[in-house]
Amino acid sequence: MSRLTKGYLIGLVGITIWSTTGILISYLISTYAFPALLLAFWRNLLVCVALFPALILFRRSLLRIDRVRLRFYSLYGLGLALCNSIWTLSVQANGAAVATVLGYSSAAFTAVFAWWLLKETLRLPKIVAVILSLVGCVLVSNAYSPEMWNINPLGVVTGLGSGVLFAGYNLLGKTAAQRGLNTWTSLFYSFAFAALFTGLFNLLPGLPGTAEASSTCYPTSRHRAG
Repeated sequence: MSRLTKGYLIGLVGITIWSTTGILISYLISTYAFPALLLAFWRNLLVCVALFPALILFRRSLLRIDRVRLRFYSLYGLGLALCNSIWTLSVQANGAAVATVLGYSSAAFTAVFAWWLLKETLRLPKIVAVILSLVGCVLVSNAYSPEMWNINPLGVVTGLGSGVLFAGYNLLGKTAAQRGLNTWTSLFYSFAFAALFTGLFNLLPGLPGTAEASSTCYPTSRHRAG
């Protein structure tokens, strides 16, 4: 199997799994009134809880990092924390289907950011794909309608924001790969720092999506439909 083919297969499997998270998040929020940012915190923390014993038992050396890499992983974790937080808020505000489509705008933003920051090529076919992707996201979310910005402005902003932040997280992952950092080490420490940052987010007073925030600050899609 070629490296490119393997990459496509891993990407398709990852997208398939990631697409189910919106459904699960929406279910937990609508059924159990789980605060969005608290849910984001537990998602990050549980990844660390699952990975830590496995790394201790099988590859303890992967847990050893120096200060330079620690600083990079803290930035990586902050990007992941912001991405997961805004994504979870988007699911709460828009519902799983619309939030997922808006989250996939990250592909277009990734192409633009990679061209801007990493000097990757951006030829005509990719430009057309970027434009069509962003236009599709605008149409799905009804972001072209002034009424939507009056009814659910935070939904539109968090939906597109999740795409931008997911693109940033993708570029951080590519940077980690270019530096030759181990995938499992990057995964563990990025989620560890993300858990730390999302934990701090939940302590901020008045922030939408926290346990203390009013349930009316960020109405769910079910409430809007009613």
